[in-house]
Amino acid sequence: MTTANEIADKLATEHSLTKAQGKALVDGVFKAIAEAAAAGEEVSLPGFGKFKVKATPERDGRNPSTGATIKIAAAKKLTFAPAKALKDSLNS
Repeated sequence: MTTANEIADKLATEHSLTKAQGKALVDGVFKAIAEAAAAGEEVSLPGFGKFKVKATPERDGRNPSTGATIKIAAAKKLTFAPAKALKDSLNS
C-alpha cells in the first residue's frame, strides 16, 4: 500500500523539494478534490480519471443482530472512474 506521505516523499525527491513542501502539495490536491466534491462538482484528471458525487436513495435494510427492518437514510458518496489510459496501463 502507498500512503499520502510516501507520495509526498516521492514528489519531494523527484522535484528537489523538502518533505514538508511535498506533503503540502499532496494535501492541497486532496483538499481541492474534497472541496469540489462538497460543492457537488466533478473533478476530471485527464489520463487518470474522474471523481464525482453520486446520490444514493433511502432504502430498507436489516439490523444484523436482530434481523429487524430499518430505514437507511439517503446519502451522497464520492466515486472514482478511471480513465481509459489508466485502465489500459493496468491491463497491459
